[in-house]
Amino acid sequence: MPFLLAMDLPAGSQVPFQTNPQLPLDPIQLAVPLELKELEVESFDPVARAAELAESLPRQWCGTFEPFDGNPTVDVTLDITQMTAMGQMVDLRGTMTLGSVTTPVQGNVHAKSDQLDLIPLADPLIAGVEPGGVFLGLQMFSPTSWQAPRLINVADPSTGVGGRLAMTASCQEEPPVQPLW
Repeated sequence: MPFLLAMDLPAGSQVPFQTNPQLPLDPIQLAVPLELKELEVESFDPVARAAELAESLPRQWCGTFEPFDGNPTVDVTLDITQMTAMGQMVDLRGTMTLGSVTTPVQGNVHAKSDQLDLIPLADPLIAGVEPGGVFLGLQMFSPTSWQAPRLINVADPSTGVGGRLAMTASCQEEPPVQPLW
C-alpha cells in the first residue's frame, strides 16, 4: 500500500517503518559522545577584556580631523575622565577639543570587536561636524569616520560631508627621524 504524506490517518493507526540498511541506528553508537580531535574552542572572554580595557586604556588621545569637504585639518585632543566596564562594553565619558571648540563626549567601545561609537554632545561644533552625529571607529580610536545625523548633499559641501578622525595614544611630539645617508 503506498503511503502519501498528504493523506489523513485515522487516530490510533500505525505507520509502517522501514529501516535503511545504509544508515544503521544502533542505540549504543548514539549513546557514545562524539570526540573531536584537533578542534579549538574559543576561550576569549569579552567581559574580562572590557574590565581590562577600562583599566588599561590611555586617558588622553591626540590626533587630527580631516573634513572631506576641503576645510582645513583640525587638531583634536580627547581626555577620557571616566571608563566603566558594562558587560562586553566599555562606557566612555570625557571631553574632546576640536580645534578651538571643546565639547563633552560620550561613547562605547565593544571589547570583542574593538568598535567605537563616540558622540560629541555640544551644540556649536566645527565646520563639517554637527550636533547629533557620531564618530564611528572599527579599530577603536584610529581611524574613525564621522557619520552625520541626517542625509547629506554631496553636491553642496557646506552641509558637511563627513571626515576622518585619526587618533593616537601618545600626545607628545616625537622628534623627526632623519636618515643617516
